Amino acid sequence: MPRIVSVWLEHWPVTRLRRAGASSARDDGPMVVAAMEASGLRLIAVDAQARALGLEPGETLARARARIGTPVSVHPADPEADAAALHRLCLWAKRYTSVVAPYGRAEGHDGFFLDIAGASHLFGGEAQLLADLTRRLSEGAIPARIALADTPACAFALARHGGGGLVAPGGNAEALWTLPVSALRLDPAMAQALARLGLRRIGDLAAAPRAPLARRFGETLLLRLDQAVGHRPEPLVCTEDPREFEAVRGFLEPIGRPETIVATAERLMAGLAPRLEAAGLGARAVRLSLTRVDGVVRTLDLGMSLPTRCPAQIERLLTLRLDRLGPALDAGFGFETIGLAVTATGTIAARQGMLVEAPDGAGAEHLGDALRQRLGRRMMRLGFRASHLPERAESAEPWRASLPAQAGRPALLPRPLVLLGRSEAAEDVIALAPDGPPHRFRWRRRLHRVAHADGPERIADEWWQAPGPARDYYVVEDEGGRRLWVYREGFPTRETPARWFVHGLFA
Repeated sequence: MPRIVSVWLEHWPVTRLRRAGASSARDDGPMVVAAMEASGLRLIAVDAQARALGLEPGETLARARARIGTPVSVHPADPEADAAALHRLCLWAKRYTSVVAPYGRAEGHDGFFLDIAGASHLFGGEAQLLADLTRRLSEGAIPARIALADTPACAFALARHGGGGLVAPGGNAEALWTLPVSALRLDPAMAQALARLGLRRIGDLAAAPRAPLARRFGETLLLRLDQAVGHRPEPLVCTEDPREFEAVRGFLEPIGRPETIVATAERLMAGLAPRLEAAGLGARAVRLSLTRVDGVVRTLDLGMSLPTRCPAQIERLLTLRLDRLGPALDAGFGFETIGLAVTATGTIAARQGMLVEAPDGAGAEHLGDALRQRLGRRMMRLGFRASHLPERAESAEPWRASLPAQAGRPALLPRPLVLLGRSEAAEDVIALAPDGPPHRFRWRRRLHRVAHADGPERIADEWWQAPGPARDYYVVEDEGGRRLWVYREGFPTRETPARWFVHGLFA
C-alpha cells in the first residue's frame, strides 16, 4: 500500500524570492507577488505579514493598496523560476525516497509528493521521517505544511486545507469527512455550486447519491472523490534527474516554421557535441522538446542505430520527421522554447576525430534511421535462434546496422520466402510411395497436382523439448508453377495414415 507525504509550501513564490535574496533590502516589511492580468496586477502570493493585514491571493493590487495604508513590497511573478526552484527542491527531497513528484496544475504548483512506502523504516518510522523533513525545511526558512495519508489526494487535502497531520492506514475517509469540498482540487465554480446545494463538506458529498451528482457535475467530481478515499488509483509523475547532456534555447518571438526548428536543433546539438566528445560518448537517442506559448509541450524522440555526435545527422533525421508530421505538429501560436536532451548514449571509439557528415549512402545505419523517421514505424529485422524447427529458428528483433556474426550456423537447404506462422493441413493427399513426396493434395480449397518435388529434408524435434514426430520436408512445384514447402509428419502405418501440412511458399 502506498504511503504518500504531501508537502504544501506556504507562500512559495515569496519564499523563493526571499531565498534568492530578491527582497533583502526590505525583509522587515510585508511582501506580495503579483501577476499581470486583463484587469491589471493581481496578487498570487502574500507572506505572513501581508496576510495579517488582510491581503489574500486573488485580490487586485490596486484594491489592496487602497484598502490598507501600509506600504508593501511588490514583486513580479516568475512561474518559470518558481518551477525551477521547486524542481531543485524535489531533487533534494529524494534523500527520503526515490519517488518524488511535484504538484501539478490542479494543486497549484506549490508543493510536492513523496511516496515513502518501504523507505520510512530507514528513518525510524513514518513519524520520525516527517519530523526530520519538517526540521530541515524549517532550517532552510521554507514554511510548509506536511501531511501523510494513503493517497495523494487525501494527503494534499490535509496539508492544504486541514493543517497537516498523519493518517493511519485505511483512515482516509474519516480524515477527509470535515474538510471543505474545495480540498478535492475542484474547480472554484463547481465548489460554489456544491455549496449552494448544501454540500459544503466532503462528508456531505460522500453521503449524497452519486447518480444525480454525475449527471449534474460530470465524472470529474466523482473521480476526485474516489481518488481521495482510495477507490481509484492516482499515479505520481516523478521528478526526473537532470540530464547530463541537455541544451535549451528560448525565443523572444515565437517560432513555428519547420526550417527554424531544425536549424535550432542543429545548433543545440553542435553545442552538446564537444561535451559528448570529452566523455567519449555519442547520442543513441535524443528528445526534442517544443514548448508552445500556451504552455503545451510537444516532444519528438529520435533514435539512432549507432552513436553519433554529428549535428548534420540530427538535422537530416529531424527534417524527415517534421515532413512526415506536417500539420500534425500543431505549433499553435508558435514555440517559445526549444530543448534538446540526449536520452541514451553509446561509446564512440577514439578514432572518430572530426564531426563531418557522411556521404549519402555511406552506411546502412543512415538508411535505417532515415526510413524510421519517414515511415514512423519501428524498424525490425530477422534474428536467428539455435533451433532446427523452422517456426522457432527465426524471430523479429529491433533493427541494427551491424548484423551479428553467424559463424558456426549450419548450412541449410533453401527456405521459403513466406513462412506460415502455423502450418496448415493438406487434405486428399495421394502419394505414389508411402514415404515419398505427394502426387496431389488439396490446400485452401484448391487442388494442387505436383509436377516436380525435391527432398526429403528430415527435421526432428529438439531433444530438450517434449518429444514430437519427425518431419520430412519437400519442395514441390505444382502444374501451375507454384512452389510450396510441405512436410509429412511422422511415419504412416496401417492403422495411422500420414499427415501432410503446408508450411511455406517460395513464390
